[in-house]
Amino acid sequence: MATYIAIDLGLKRIGLALSYGNGLVTPLPAIERKNRNQAANDLKKVLNEYGVTTVVIGIPMGSSTEDEMRRRVEHFMNLVEFSGEIAYQDEAHSSQEAEALIRGEIRYKRDGRVDSLSAKIILERFFNQLRK
Repeated sequence: MATYIAIDLGLKRIGLALSYGNGLVTPLPAIERKNRNQAANDLKKVLNEYGVTTVVIGIPMGSSTEDEMRRRVEHFMNLVEFSGEIAYQDEAHSSQEAEALIRGEIRYKRDGRVDSLSAKIILERFFNQLRK
């Protein structure tokens, strides 16, 4: 069975969400990013722990920064040494959607919850596109 992880790649935190391909997407604890190598090693551990076959990475598609973001993501994933499939999904406004989801429910802290909810939204969008 395929196992998917979505990544909302940020400079301070990496939001993560997991699915076993059944449409149910669960946010995971975000990775605090101290430096690129530490973040890549932490992500590699998570990918191995869950036996991930496909990584879905959010990027700003259609924006002026899309090519630069793809380059950065490819470099980062080379550090992770992931040999499975890598897919890209438009992340436009996913962080704002995530913030709207938690507003009023939990106090907004910079602890990675918004980042991982953003990753959840990215993975749900990916599955919705596959169904079309």
